[in-house]
Amino acid sequence: MNLVITPYDPENIPKEEEIPLPDPRFYEAVGAEEGFKALVSDFYDRIVESDIAFFFPQEEEEIEKIKIHNGKYFGEIAGGPKRYSEEMGHIDQVEMHKPFSINEKHRDEWLGTWREVLETHAKDVDAQIVESYFRFLDEYSKLLINRRRNARAFEDLAKV
Repeated sequence: MNLVITPYDPENIPKEEEIPLPDPRFYEAVGAEEGFKALVSDFYDRIVESDIAFFFPQEEEEIEKIKIHNGKYFGEIAGGPKRYSEEMGHIDQVEMHKPFSINEKHRDEWLGTWREVLETHAKDVDAQIVESYFRFLDEYSKLLINRRRNARAFEDLAKV
């Protein structure tokens, strides 16, 4: 598999509508509902131990809610049931992430965690199908960066 994190270039950010969705066979290829749940669960188990854990609740009950909620979102993107859209309608993901100070390093950590999980849970899936899912995450995540790499967070400035 060729799961490459492409560089972030603030002068060349893709338009959301131009980012191709993943191959819709991905969801079934990783085991449909049960397989995808396992993949998402592993992702969040790893993310709460990562360098970006501070973005996520650490309480087991809260992270379990995120696994279910976000699992519906990622599952739908991957070709699964439209549960997220049916329950939530359209949600502007860029707007939803604005309260978080997300920089390139955070994006790289998030994508690196996805890569690890995909290399584990999708190792027997056609590489092109897996790569299409990762390419979507890679390109879409560029839209969520809202802070320069070396900018100090408000919390850091408050400590000075």
